[in-house]
Amino acid sequence: MLPRALSEIYENIRDFYVARDSDRVVACAALHVCWSDLAEVRSVAVSEDRRRQGVGARLVRACLEEADGLGIPRLFCLTYKPDFFETTGFKLADKADLPRKVWSDCYRCPKFPNCDEIAMVWERALAATP
Repeated sequence: MLPRALSEIYENIRDFYVARDSDRVVACAALHVCWSDLAEVRSVAVSEDRRRQGVGARLVRACLEEADGLGIPRLFCLTYKPDFFETTGFKLADKADLPRKVWSDCYRCPKFPNCDEIAMVWERALAATP
């Protein structure tokens, strides 16, 4: 994940869904709306002791449901875990097919412009919400 300034965390905190175990946050995922027809599922993380229990998939489904409720037909993610996102209906995509505006966060990444993350998309017309 990209490091974030505290001010940026506060600006985007409402994008997040979290799963808790008592007072402990064990997973998170965010839906970041880019514009009326495109949003990003980002910052998906699950603590090691809660992986493979469906927590991350539930949070991604919450993002898909929110996007559906907002009428956003297309979502994307950049990930190192494409198999996980395929289970929630995302398909592999070419980064070059994503609008350039989605790269605004990438300019701060130490890997830019040699990003090794995998682009994936979910489109309402192509996938049924899991």
